[in-house]
Amino acid sequence: MNVALFRRSIAASACRPRLTRPSTRALSFNMFDLLPDLEKLKTRRSRSLKAAVDKGMVDQGFVSGFEHLTRPLNSKGATSPPPNQEPYKYPRSTASDSSLMTDLRLRCTELDKDGNVTVRAGEFQKSDLCAQHGLLPRDLRKIDSKFVNQMPAILVRSQAILVNLLHIRALIEADRIVLFDSIAAPATHSQTILVYELQERLRSVSPVAQPFEFRALEAVLISVVGSLQSDEEVLVSLVQNLLAFLEESVDRSKLRELLQYSKRLSRFEQKVLNIRDAIDEVLEQDDDLAAMYLTQKRNGNPRAADDHEDVELMLETYLKQVEEIVNHVENVSSHVRTTEDVVNIILDSQRNSLLLLEIRLTILTVGLSTGTFLSGLFGMNLVNSLENHPDAFFVVSAIAFTAIFALTITGLRAMRNVLRKIN
Repeated sequence: MNVALFRRSIAASACRPRLTRPSTRALSFNMFDLLPDLEKLKTRRSRSLKAAVDKGMVDQGFVSGFEHLTRPLNSKGATSPPPNQEPYKYPRSTASDSSLMTDLRLRCTELDKDGNVTVRAGEFQKSDLCAQHGLLPRDLRKIDSKFVNQMPAILVRSQAILVNLLHIRALIEADRIVLFDSIAAPATHSQTILVYELQERLRSVSPVAQPFEFRALEAVLISVVGSLQSDEEVLVSLVQNLLAFLEESVDRSKLRELLQYSKRLSRFEQKVLNIRDAIDEVLEQDDDLAAMYLTQKRNGNPRAADDHEDVELMLETYLKQVEEIVNHVENVSSHVRTTEDVVNIILDSQRNSLLLLEIRLTILTVGLSTGTFLSGLFGMNLVNSLENHPDAFFVVSAIAFTAIFALTITGLRAMRNVLRKIN
Protein backbone atom coordinates (compact mmCIF):
# COMPACT_ATOMS: atom_id res chain seq x y z
CA MET A 1 0.00 0.00 0.00
CA ASN A 2 2.72 2.36 0.90
CA VAL A 3 4.61 1.53 -2.23
CA ALA A 4 1.58 2.42 -4.37
CA LEU A 5 1.16 5.79 -2.67
CA PHE A 6 4.82 6.55 -3.18
CA ARG A 7 4.57 5.78 -6.90
CA ARG A 8 1.47 8.03 -7.28
CA SER A 9 3.29 10.95 -5.60
CA ILE A 10 6.25 10.60 -7.93
CA ALA A 11 4.00 10.59 -10.99
CA ALA A 12 2.14 13.70 -9.78
CA SER A 13 5.37 15.60 -9.21
CA ALA A 14 6.56 14.72 -12.70
CA CYS A 15 3.37 16.13 -14.26
CA ARG A 16 3.43 19.36 -12.16
CA PRO A 17 5.05 22.37 -14.01
CA ARG A 18 8.45 23.41 -12.68
CA LEU A 19 9.21 26.95 -11.44
CA THR A 20 12.50 28.42 -12.67
CA ARG A 21 14.40 31.38 -11.18
CA PRO A 22 14.66 34.36 -13.51
CA SER A 23 18.11 34.91 -14.87
CA THR A 24 19.92 38.04 -13.77
CA ARG A 25 21.18 38.45 -17.30
CA ALA A 26 17.58 38.69 -18.54
CA LEU A 27 16.77 41.48 -16.06
CA SER A 28 19.87 43.52 -16.77
CA PHE A 29 19.40 46.63 -18.92
CA ASN A 30 21.38 49.57 -20.15
CA MET A 31 20.58 52.97 -18.61
CA PHE A 32 21.12 54.75 -21.92
CA ASP A 33 18.28 52.71 -23.45
CA LEU A 34 15.86 54.86 -21.40
CA LEU A 35 16.95 58.15 -22.98
CA PRO A 36 14.50 57.96 -25.95
CA ASP A 37 11.60 57.34 -23.53
CA LEU A 38 12.66 60.29 -21.39
CA GLU A 39 12.87 62.44 -24.51
CA LYS A 40 9.33 61.47 -25.50
CA LEU A 41 8.09 62.18 -21.99
CA LYS A 42 9.62 65.66 -21.99
CA THR A 43 8.23 66.44 -25.44
CA ARG A 44 4.72 65.34 -24.36
CA ARG A 45 4.98 67.43 -21.16
CA SER A 46 6.10 70.46 -23.16
CA ARG A 47 3.17 70.13 -25.55
CA SER A 48 0.72 69.81 -22.67
CA LEU A 49 2.04 72.94 -20.97
CA LYS A 50 1.99 74.87 -24.23
CA ALA A 51 -1.62 73.86 -24.88
CA ALA A 52 -2.57 74.93 -21.35
CA VAL A 53 -0.96 78.33 -21.91
CA ASP A 54 -2.75 78.78 -25.23
CA LYS A 55 -6.11 78.04 -23.57
CA GLY A 56 -5.37 80.52 -20.80
CA MET A 57 -5.43 77.84 -18.11
CA VAL A 58 -1.79 78.45 -16.96
CA ASP A 59 0.20 81.67 -16.73
CA GLN A 60 3.41 82.03 -18.77
CA GLY A 61 5.41 82.94 -15.63
CA PHE A 62 4.41 79.66 -14.08
CA VAL A 63 5.66 77.75 -17.09
CA SER A 64 9.05 79.52 -17.10
CA GLY A 65 9.83 77.91 -13.76
CA PHE A 66 9.59 74.47 -15.40
CA GLU A 67 11.58 75.14 -18.55
CA HIS A 68 14.53 73.09 -17.28
CA LEU A 69 12.13 70.11 -16.96
CA THR A 70 10.65 70.42 -20.47
CA ARG A 71 13.85 71.29 -22.39
CA PRO A 72 15.04 68.38 -24.61
CA LEU A 73 18.04 66.48 -23.40
CA ASN A 74 20.01 66.89 -26.63
CA SER A 75 19.75 70.70 -26.63
CA LYS A 76 22.77 72.83 -26.03
CA GLY A 77 21.35 74.34 -22.85
CA ALA A 78 22.06 71.95 -20.04
CA THR A 79 19.35 70.98 -17.56
CA SER A 80 20.10 73.71 -15.06
CA PRO A 81 17.73 75.29 -12.56
CA PRO A 82 16.11 78.63 -13.38
CA PRO A 83 18.06 81.76 -12.53
CA ASN A 84 15.63 82.81 -9.76
CA GLN A 85 15.93 79.47 -7.98
CA GLU A 86 18.41 79.39 -5.09
CA PRO A 87 20.94 76.54 -5.13
CA TYR A 88 20.85 73.97 -2.39
CA LYS A 89 23.22 74.74 0.46
CA TYR A 90 24.79 71.83 2.22
CA PRO A 91 24.87 72.12 6.01
CA ARG A 92 28.25 72.47 7.62
CA SER A 93 29.49 70.84 10.75
CA THR A 94 29.55 72.67 14.06
CA ALA A 95 33.34 72.40 14.33
CA SER A 96 33.89 74.09 10.98
CA ASP A 97 31.40 76.82 11.86
CA SER A 98 33.16 77.56 15.14
CA SER A 99 36.60 77.61 13.51
CA LEU A 100 35.33 79.89 10.74
CA MET A 101 33.78 82.27 13.23
CA THR A 102 37.01 82.27 15.23
CA ASP A 103 38.99 83.19 12.12
CA LEU A 104 36.62 86.08 11.39
CA ARG A 105 36.78 87.57 14.89
CA LEU A 106 39.37 89.28 17.03
CA ARG A 107 39.41 89.70 20.79
CA CYS A 108 40.62 93.03 22.08
CA THR A 109 40.79 95.28 25.13
CA GLU A 110 40.20 98.98 24.64
CA LEU A 111 41.47 101.86 26.79
CA ASP A 112 40.42 105.47 26.44
CA LYS A 113 42.65 108.55 26.68
CA ASP A 114 42.31 108.64 30.49
CA GLY A 115 43.53 105.06 30.90
CA ASN A 116 40.09 103.61 31.68
CA VAL A 117 39.22 100.21 30.27
CA THR A 118 36.12 100.66 28.14
CA VAL A 119 36.09 97.17 26.62
CA ARG A 120 37.73 94.14 28.26
CA ALA A 121 38.33 91.01 26.17
CA GLY A 122 35.55 91.88 23.75
CA GLU A 123 35.13 89.90 20.51
CA PHE A 124 34.55 91.85 17.29
CA GLN A 125 34.19 90.96 13.64
CA LYS A 126 37.17 91.84 11.47
CA SER A 127 34.94 93.65 9.02
CA ASP A 128 33.55 95.83 11.82
CA LEU A 129 37.05 96.65 13.03
CA CYS A 130 38.14 97.65 9.53
CA ALA A 131 35.11 99.90 9.10
CA GLN A 132 35.42 101.44 12.55
CA HIS A 133 39.15 102.22 12.45
CA GLY A 134 39.57 102.88 8.73
CA LEU A 135 41.80 99.86 8.06
CA LEU A 136 42.19 97.41 5.23
CA PRO A 137 41.81 93.65 5.80
CA ARG A 138 45.52 93.13 5.14
CA ASP A 139 46.33 95.56 7.97
CA LEU A 140 44.65 93.28 10.50
CA ARG A 141 47.03 90.48 9.60
CA LYS A 142 49.83 92.31 11.41
CA ILE A 143 47.88 92.50 14.66
CA ASP A 144 46.12 89.13 14.44
CA SER A 145 47.42 86.87 17.21
CA LYS A 146 46.71 83.77 15.15
CA PHE A 147 49.74 84.49 12.97
CA VAL A 148 52.63 83.88 15.35
CA ASN A 149 55.59 83.91 12.95
CA GLN A 150 55.42 87.55 11.98
CA MET A 151 58.15 90.12 11.77
CA PRO A 152 57.88 93.05 14.22
CA ALA A 153 56.52 96.17 12.58
CA ILE A 154 55.17 99.66 13.26
CA LEU A 155 52.69 100.64 10.55
CA VAL A 156 51.27 104.13 10.17
CA ARG A 157 47.83 104.54 8.63
CA SER A 158 45.59 107.54 8.05
CA GLN A 159 43.70 107.21 11.34
CA ALA A 160 45.76 104.80 13.43
CA ILE A 161 49.20 103.38 14.27
CA LEU A 162 49.55 99.58 14.20
CA VAL A 163 52.17 98.12 16.53
CA ASN A 164 53.37 94.49 16.49
CA LEU A 165 56.32 94.13 18.88
CA LEU A 166 56.99 91.01 20.95
CA HIS A 167 53.77 90.07 22.77
CA ILE A 168 52.11 93.43 22.07
CA ARG A 169 49.69 93.85 19.19
CA ALA A 170 48.05 97.22 19.47
CA LEU A 171 46.12 99.80 17.49
CA ILE A 172 46.67 103.40 18.61
CA GLU A 173 44.33 106.20 17.66
CA ALA A 174 44.07 109.84 18.71
CA ASP A 175 41.82 109.09 21.71
CA ARG A 176 42.14 105.35 22.45
CA ILE A 177 44.35 102.29 22.27
CA VAL A 178 43.17 98.79 21.40
CA LEU A 179 45.15 95.72 22.52
CA PHE A 180 44.57 92.50 20.60
CA ASP A 181 45.01 88.96 21.85
CA SER A 182 44.03 85.46 20.78
CA ILE A 183 40.45 84.23 21.03
CA ALA A 184 41.29 80.58 21.58
CA ALA A 185 43.69 81.25 24.47
CA PRO A 186 42.94 82.93 27.81
CA ALA A 187 44.54 86.21 28.80
CA THR A 188 48.17 85.66 29.71
CA HIS A 189 50.05 87.15 32.62
CA SER A 190 52.10 89.44 30.38
CA GLN A 191 48.97 90.86 28.74
CA THR A 192 47.37 91.57 32.13
CA ILE A 193 50.51 93.32 33.33
CA LEU A 194 50.60 95.31 30.10
CA VAL A 195 47.06 96.62 30.67
CA TYR A 196 47.91 97.73 34.21
CA GLU A 197 51.13 99.41 33.07
CA LEU A 198 49.30 101.24 30.30
CA GLN A 199 46.68 102.45 32.76
CA GLU A 200 49.32 103.84 35.11
CA ARG A 201 51.33 105.55 32.37
CA LEU A 202 48.30 107.02 30.63
CA ARG A 203 46.92 108.38 33.90
CA SER A 204 50.22 109.89 35.00
CA VAL A 205 50.68 113.59 34.35
CA SER A 206 53.69 114.37 32.15
CA PRO A 207 55.58 117.64 32.69
CA VAL A 208 55.68 118.07 28.91
CA ALA A 209 52.30 118.05 27.19
CA GLN A 210 52.17 115.23 24.64
CA PRO A 211 49.32 114.00 22.49
CA PHE A 212 47.65 110.78 23.48
CA GLU A 213 49.06 108.73 20.60
CA PHE A 214 52.64 109.52 21.65
CA ARG A 215 51.97 108.67 25.30
CA ALA A 216 50.39 105.37 24.27
CA LEU A 217 53.22 104.56 21.82
CA GLU A 218 55.82 105.41 24.45
CA ALA A 219 54.07 103.18 26.98
CA VAL A 220 54.17 100.30 24.48
CA LEU A 221 57.86 100.90 23.75
CA ILE A 222 58.67 101.04 27.49
CA SER A 223 56.93 97.70 27.96
CA VAL A 224 58.81 96.18 25.02
CA VAL A 225 62.22 97.44 26.17
CA GLY A 226 61.52 96.36 29.75
CA SER A 227 60.59 92.86 28.60
CA LEU A 228 63.76 92.65 26.50
CA GLN A 229 65.93 93.81 29.41
CA SER A 230 64.42 91.28 31.83
CA ASP A 231 64.89 88.42 29.36
CA GLU A 232 68.44 89.60 28.71
CA GLU A 233 69.36 89.67 32.41
CA VAL A 234 68.10 86.15 33.00
CA LEU A 235 69.69 84.65 29.91
CA VAL A 236 73.03 86.47 30.25
CA SER A 237 73.39 85.50 33.92
CA LEU A 238 72.83 81.83 33.09
CA VAL A 239 75.33 81.94 30.24
CA GLN A 240 78.00 83.73 32.26
CA ASN A 241 77.73 81.28 35.16
CA LEU A 242 78.10 78.39 32.74
CA LEU A 243 81.12 79.99 31.06
CA ALA A 244 82.77 80.53 34.45
CA PHE A 245 82.31 76.84 35.26
CA LEU A 246 83.74 75.73 31.92
CA GLU A 247 86.86 77.82 32.47
CA GLU A 248 87.73 75.62 35.44
CA SER A 249 86.79 72.19 34.09
CA VAL A 250 85.27 70.76 30.94
CA ASP A 251 82.21 68.63 31.65
CA ARG A 252 80.14 66.83 29.07
CA SER A 253 76.79 67.79 30.63
CA LYS A 254 77.87 71.43 30.85
CA LEU A 255 78.86 71.39 27.19
CA ARG A 256 75.35 70.21 26.33
CA GLU A 257 73.89 73.06 28.38
CA LEU A 258 76.22 75.47 26.61
CA LEU A 259 74.83 74.32 23.27
CA GLN A 260 71.25 74.93 24.42
CA TYR A 261 72.06 78.36 25.85
CA SER A 262 73.89 79.27 22.67
CA LYS A 263 70.78 78.49 20.62
CA ARG A 264 68.57 80.50 22.99
CA LEU A 265 70.98 83.40 22.85
CA SER A 266 70.98 83.34 19.04
CA ARG A 267 67.17 83.36 18.93
CA PHE A 268 67.02 86.21 21.42
CA GLU A 269 69.60 88.19 19.46
CA GLN A 270 67.62 87.75 16.26
CA LYS A 271 64.44 88.87 18.01
CA VAL A 272 66.09 92.04 19.30
CA LEU A 273 67.56 92.74 15.87
CA ASN A 274 64.12 92.48 14.29
CA ILE A 275 62.71 95.00 16.76
CA ARG A 276 65.60 97.34 16.09
CA ASP A 277 65.01 97.07 12.34
CA ALA A 278 61.29 97.80 12.81
CA ILE A 279 61.99 101.04 14.73
CA ASP A 280 64.76 102.02 12.35
CA GLU A 281 62.50 101.49 9.35
CA VAL A 282 59.95 103.97 10.75
CA LEU A 283 62.68 106.52 11.45
CA GLU A 284 63.79 106.40 7.83
CA GLN A 285 60.32 107.36 6.54
CA ASP A 286 59.60 111.08 7.00
CA ASP A 287 56.03 110.73 5.75
CA ASP A 288 55.22 108.08 8.34
CA LEU A 289 56.75 110.14 11.14
CA ALA A 290 54.67 113.17 10.17
CA ALA A 291 51.54 110.99 9.86
CA MET A 292 51.96 109.84 13.47
CA TYR A 293 50.53 113.17 14.70
CA LEU A 294 46.99 111.78 14.76
CA THR A 295 45.54 114.42 17.09
CA GLN A 296 46.61 117.32 14.92
CA LYS A 297 45.43 115.46 11.83
CA ARG A 298 42.00 115.00 13.42
CA ASN A 299 41.88 118.68 14.32
CA GLY A 300 42.55 119.58 10.69
CA ASN A 301 46.15 120.69 11.20
CA PRO A 302 48.39 117.95 9.72
CA ARG A 303 52.16 118.17 10.09
CA ALA A 304 54.52 118.76 7.20
CA ALA A 305 56.71 115.90 6.01
CA ASP A 306 59.83 117.37 7.66
CA ASP A 307 58.18 118.50 10.93
CA HIS A 308 58.42 115.46 13.23
CA GLU A 309 61.07 116.23 15.83
CA ASP A 310 59.12 115.06 18.89
CA VAL A 311 58.27 111.58 17.66
CA GLU A 312 61.68 111.22 16.06
CA LEU A 313 63.46 111.97 19.35
CA MET A 314 61.22 109.54 21.20
CA LEU A 315 61.84 106.69 18.74
CA GLU A 316 65.58 107.38 18.66
CA THR A 317 65.72 107.16 22.46
CA TYR A 318 64.24 103.69 22.52
CA LEU A 319 66.22 102.70 19.44
CA LYS A 320 69.41 103.42 21.37
CA GLN A 321 68.21 101.31 24.29
CA VAL A 322 67.46 98.42 21.94
CA GLU A 323 70.88 98.83 20.33
CA GLU A 324 72.49 98.65 23.78
CA ILE A 325 70.74 95.34 24.36
CA VAL A 326 71.92 94.16 20.94
CA ASN A 327 75.53 95.11 21.72
CA HIS A 328 75.44 93.37 25.09
CA VAL A 329 73.98 90.22 23.59
CA GLU A 330 76.56 90.27 20.80
CA ASN A 331 79.37 90.53 23.38
CA VAL A 332 77.99 87.59 25.30
CA SER A 333 77.63 85.64 22.07
CA SER A 334 81.24 86.46 21.28
CA HIS A 335 82.30 85.14 24.70
CA VAL A 336 80.32 81.97 24.07
CA ARG A 337 82.02 81.45 20.72
CA THR A 338 85.44 82.10 22.30
CA THR A 339 84.69 79.58 25.04
CA GLU A 340 83.57 77.06 22.46
CA ASP A 341 86.84 77.54 20.58
CA VAL A 342 88.88 77.11 23.78
CA VAL A 343 86.90 73.99 24.68
CA ASN A 344 87.50 72.60 21.20
CA ILE A 345 91.23 73.27 21.59
CA ILE A 346 91.27 71.46 24.94
CA LEU A 347 89.37 68.53 23.48
CA ASP A 348 91.72 68.42 20.50
CA SER A 349 94.71 68.40 22.86
CA GLN A 350 93.24 65.51 24.80
CA ARG A 351 92.51 63.71 21.58
CA ASN A 352 96.11 64.23 20.44
CA SER A 353 97.40 62.83 23.74
CA LEU A 354 95.34 59.71 23.19
CA LEU A 355 96.71 59.40 19.66
CA LEU A 356 100.29 59.71 20.96
CA LEU A 357 99.64 57.01 23.52
CA GLU A 358 98.26 54.80 20.78
CA ILE A 359 101.38 55.40 18.65
CA ARG A 360 103.69 54.48 21.56
CA LEU A 361 101.79 51.30 22.18
CA THR A 362 102.00 50.48 18.47
CA ILE A 363 105.81 50.98 18.46
CA LEU A 364 106.17 48.74 21.53
CA THR A 365 103.99 46.10 19.86
CA VAL A 366 106.23 46.16 16.76
CA GLY A 367 109.31 45.62 18.93
CA LEU A 368 107.72 42.72 20.81
CA SER A 369 106.59 41.16 17.56
CA THR A 370 110.24 41.13 16.38
CA GLY A 371 111.34 39.18 19.46
CA THR A 372 108.37 36.86 19.05
CA PHE A 373 109.44 36.26 15.44
CA LEU A 374 112.94 35.14 16.54
CA SER A 375 111.55 32.86 19.22
CA GLY A 376 109.16 31.38 16.69
CA LEU A 377 112.03 30.54 14.35
CA PHE A 378 113.81 28.51 17.01
CA GLY A 379 110.60 27.01 18.27
CA MET A 380 109.97 25.04 15.08
CA ASN A 381 110.52 21.30 15.27
CA LEU A 382 113.46 21.35 12.85
CA VAL A 383 116.86 19.77 13.46
CA ASN A 384 119.78 22.24 13.66
CA SER A 385 123.17 22.28 15.32
CA LEU A 386 122.06 24.36 18.33
CA GLU A 387 119.80 21.87 20.12
CA ASN A 388 122.59 20.53 22.32
CA HIS A 389 124.61 23.76 22.59
CA PRO A 390 124.73 24.85 26.27
CA ASP A 391 124.70 28.64 25.56
CA ALA A 392 122.22 28.69 22.65
CA PHE A 393 119.22 29.79 24.80
CA PHE A 394 121.05 32.76 26.32
CA VAL A 395 122.41 33.91 22.96
CA VAL A 396 119.00 33.79 21.25
CA SER A 397 117.31 35.53 24.17
CA ALA A 398 119.91 38.31 24.16
CA ILE A 399 119.46 38.85 20.43
CA ALA A 400 115.65 39.00 20.83
CA PHE A 401 115.76 41.54 23.68
CA THR A 402 118.30 43.63 21.81
CA ALA A 403 116.08 43.72 18.72
CA ILE A 404 113.02 44.69 20.81
CA PHE A 405 114.90 47.47 22.60
CA ALA A 406 116.49 48.81 19.41
CA LEU A 407 113.22 48.95 17.44
CA THR A 408 111.34 50.56 20.32
CA ILE A 409 113.96 53.27 20.86
CA THR A 410 114.18 53.96 17.14
CA GLY A 411 110.39 54.32 16.81
CA LEU A 412 110.09 56.64 19.81
CA ARG A 413 112.92 58.88 18.51
CA ALA A 414 111.28 59.08 15.11
CA MET A 415 107.97 60.05 16.70
CA ARG A 416 109.71 62.74 18.79
CA ASN A 417 111.37 64.22 15.73
CA VAL A 418 107.99 64.42 13.93
CA LEU A 419 106.40 66.18 16.93
CA ARG A 420 109.22 68.71 17.03
CA LYS A 421 108.70 69.55 13.38
CA ILE A 422 104.93 69.98 13.93
CA ASN A 423 105.35 72.18 16.98
